[in-house]
Amino acid sequence: MRRRFFMRGSFHVPFTFSHHHPDVSGFTDFVKAVNPSTYREDFFLARLWFHSFNCSDSESDCVTWENCPHKASLDWLPGHIFDMTMSGDSYNIYNAVYAVAQALHEMLLHETEVQTIENRNETVPSPAQLHPFLKNTQFQNPAGDQVILDNKKKLEAEYDIVNIWNFPQGLDLKVKIGHFSPFALHDHQLSLSEDLVEWAIGTTEPVHSVCSESCGPGFRKSLQEGKAACCFDCTPCSENEMANETDMEQCVKCPDHQYANTQRNQCLPRTVSFLAYGEPLGMALACMALGLSTLTVAVLGVFVKHHNTPIVKANNQALSYILLFSLIFCFLCSLLFIGRPNTVTCILQQTTFGVVFTVAVSAVLAKTVTVVLAFKVTSPGTKMRWLLVSGAPNFIIPIFTLIQVTLCGLWLGTSPPFIDTDANSEHGHIIILCNEGSLAALYCVLGYLGSLALASFTMAFLARNLPDTFNEAKFLTFSMLVFCSVWLTFLPVYHSAKGKVMVAVEVFSILASSAGLLGCIFVPKCYIILIRPDINCVHGFRDRKFPGQIKPS
Repeated sequence: MRRRFFMRGSFHVPFTFSHHHPDVSGFTDFVKAVNPSTYREDFFLARLWFHSFNCSDSESDCVTWENCPHKASLDWLPGHIFDMTMSGDSYNIYNAVYAVAQALHEMLLHETEVQTIENRNETVPSPAQLHPFLKNTQFQNPAGDQVILDNKKKLEAEYDIVNIWNFPQGLDLKVKIGHFSPFALHDHQLSLSEDLVEWAIGTTEPVHSVCSESCGPGFRKSLQEGKAACCFDCTPCSENEMANETDMEQCVKCPDHQYANTQRNQCLPRTVSFLAYGEPLGMALACMALGLSTLTVAVLGVFVKHHNTPIVKANNQALSYILLFSLIFCFLCSLLFIGRPNTVTCILQQTTFGVVFTVAVSAVLAKTVTVVLAFKVTSPGTKMRWLLVSGAPNFIIPIFTLIQVTLCGLWLGTSPPFIDTDANSEHGHIIILCNEGSLAALYCVLGYLGSLALASFTMAFLARNLPDTFNEAKFLTFSMLVFCSVWLTFLPVYHSAKGKVMVAVEVFSILASSAGLLGCIFVPKCYIILIRPDINCVHGFRDRKFPGQIKPS
């Protein structure tokens, strides 16, 4: 009796999985040609023929074929009554016949090899002898399929997905709508033709999981603890990870030269970035460096032109020239931090900065020591007077600079700076920058420079109130106060900044501290030289006061 429980209005769509098998050549033609007259011993075929074609009106139990249609064939029957294609069960029987024949052939061949010719015909093999050969049988059938009967060696099976059509009622037609292959690529093992599916009434698409909706691109599945495998949460992919397919188990991390877009469904190439001359920030800092260095050259020209005036001669004229030259290089060394980094600029950046700033700060210290020694000289022949006359303050610069050069040499010899990349600071960018190599060496260089700056500030502060017309101790004090304030502010800002901003902060600190030395020490002197030349003489100093100068009592 035909099944009737599959109905078009049912809430359930019947699907079955059947072993996939290739078409057997000639099988359909064989079925078309078969009839009861050629296979009289086949009772099932005779009954099918009798009921399908109404072959006899006789009341006897004997089946006769007088009234059968001429040249009747099974392919006349509807597909839901008799399927002309080979079913999965029939294909298994087909393979079983070939397996028995193959095993029998192997057994007879084996017996031929081990037995003598005399007793070969006397031995009749028993069915039990066939079993070991049948178990180990492995062959390729005529349809091209590999057949293996040993469970340990069996290949993974492929399946056809079949939908049962039952409309009109009783049709029970099996339609192949998909395929499953374990040999396909991951996430492509199951294929389904949704347009061939006979859905239940009111349904036009595949039913969803009973627990969860599918996770779209940009999300990964996260199983819910204690629930079925079809129950899961959709978790967004982490930064720099992406998922470009539905229901992915894990997100895929983008390579270092790529980044995940905001939807986290694809990786995009990163843009190479650095503090370039062409961008507004780099251009502004470069213009500031060139402008301030040009201004320093102009101040040096003014001092050279008026080198015979009292204001220039005061507090060691040679130290003023050295300080101005060092400030020029301080401004220009900031250009090493702008532009695409390379091996040379990475090595020169911090070392040049450390050396030229050491020269500048040492010059300020030497000028301060000169002021202090000048006021400590009370009588001829004293040790203080000998230090001042012999030019001892001038040795401060080469001694302290040599120490800094030694530290930089040790730095370059042990762990020099090198080109590095930063892919985490700016989204979508890979920043090219210089890695300091050894942080300990960097901190030694900066710590030594900071110690000199603190010593210069302390010395100038103590000498700020010494009474003399030519005393510039107050200007030196204020300049070192600005210098130290800039670099104390620089430290927290530098460590909180990232990428190009970090480089820009260092460049700005170099320019600001150098400008503080230039402005606080030399602007008042240029004001007197260029705007008030009337007081740039001995009697002018005696009769007038000006900022930073104290008239003797």
